[in-house]
Amino acid sequence: MALKPPFEKLLVANRGEIAVRVIRGAHDVGIRTVAVHSEVDANLPHVRLADEAYCIGPAPSAESYLNSERILEVARQAGVDAIHPGYGFLAENAAFARACEAAGITFVGPSGDSMEKMGDKIEARRTMKAAGVPIVPGTIDPVSDPAEAKTIAAEIGYPVAVKASAGGGGKGIRIVQREDELERAMTNAQDEARAAFGDGSVFIEKYISPARHIEIQVIADKQGNVATLGERECSIQRRRQKLIEEAPSLAVSPQLRAEMEEAARNVVRSVEYVNAGTVEFLVYGEDEFAFLEMNTRLQVEHPVTEMVRGVDLVADQLRVAAGEPLGYTGDDLPINGWAMECRIIAEDPYTDYLPSTGRIPYYREPAGPGVRVESMLHAGMEVSVHYDSLLAKLVTWGVDREQCRQRMKRALREFQILGVSTSIPFHLAMLDDPNFISGAINTEYVEEVFQMPQERPSTSRLAALAAAAYFNRAGEQAPGGSQLNGGNDRGRSWGMYARGKRAPLEVGWRRNFR
Repeated sequence: MALKPPFEKLLVANRGEIAVRVIRGAHDVGIRTVAVHSEVDANLPHVRLADEAYCIGPAPSAESYLNSERILEVARQAGVDAIHPGYGFLAENAAFARACEAAGITFVGPSGDSMEKMGDKIEARRTMKAAGVPIVPGTIDPVSDPAEAKTIAAEIGYPVAVKASAGGGGKGIRIVQREDELERAMTNAQDEARAAFGDGSVFIEKYISPARHIEIQVIADKQGNVATLGERECSIQRRRQKLIEEAPSLAVSPQLRAEMEEAARNVVRSVEYVNAGTVEFLVYGEDEFAFLEMNTRLQVEHPVTEMVRGVDLVADQLRVAAGEPLGYTGDDLPINGWAMECRIIAEDPYTDYLPSTGRIPYYREPAGPGVRVESMLHAGMEVSVHYDSLLAKLVTWGVDREQCRQRMKRALREFQILGVSTSIPFHLAMLDDPNFISGAINTEYVEEVFQMPQERPSTSRLAALAAAAYFNRAGEQAPGGSQLNGGNDRGRSWGMYARGKRAPLEVGWRRNFR
């Protein structure tokens, strides 16, 4: 006898690769799906994969994917009984979670109360301290007076970090090395936080460097069961944005893992958290660790945990949201092998990682043993300035780290994306970096130590010809001014295009999550 699906119909309030992931996860357990899309996203894969699709507004996020009233209107019109927010946009919006519940629609995620407790970093630090979870030395109250700030900084010792209470995505943070820099840093952090989050509250904590960024995956059900699924290594990052993640971590011993998992369970219980989430820590010194923040949603890097633990976190989210017991603990799912994820981002690593926009005439995804791709790509799509620059997630699995690394290199070489520059050359260079191979990395490594090779790799002539053929069929002009169905400069122009010539930088590019 077939099991009843957790829900009849699910609306996915997101776009791109995470919307594809959630739709597939829902279909796997027999749930019908509803996609929403902006006017410019009508041809994205998530729209075609869903059972129903509705346009929710123009391209700007504020008029589409952040328009909670319009999304709820579509939810009522389509008759859904649950909404999955993915990550970014409304995923950590407590008001939206409460609005879903008020409308009689299940929000696939934690309660609004839990979100608010962990979303405000000052409140989160207070809660963690009360729960006995290690926190970075610093204040647990907002600081607005520069004189008070200088006293606090002197007590904990420079360097210090000034952080926005409502911050996220690296915004509202200033690192201060000396006392004479502190007042200006506070003003800048407050102004940035006020503009980005509508809240200028800041606090001060010790800036710990070098350190590693290690996170613990958690999932909890409504019956009080909490499963911790081990760590992910997230230290390869730039401007506090993660670029490569892996599980497990070379730096985490079984004893340290057990201690961090216990701390993560205390975090979950202290805020009565239900559903999937991630507790993030700084690891430094001799196996010391301190609470950094909690992400009250599914993470971009969740596939690496799925690969080494044999779980489907999206399916588990849906079951837990429907009130079903989780049915397992972390001890039931031992670590199996090694997994890595590379975020394929539309940016040019040869020009200080400037964002790249434009049309993608041709792409080819890698395949083969141990390779998983979660992607929003399709031939002819336009990479827009309106949304996050993440194009795809490339994940590989191996019996050990070296097999996993070699598979990732092979998969990256197979991955061909024309029309925009991508982070693929960065990933290939990092995977061959001796310090990355040995595990001698920290959160500052990319910006302070790592050097990109100067020479750009060439893209195969076959791929360039495929791209030219695409535009020739469409009767369109190739980037660089060449008309593909005529013109004398065609070969040179497409040679540049195939190498990922960067599109002009356009104002307005936004990172919606991390």
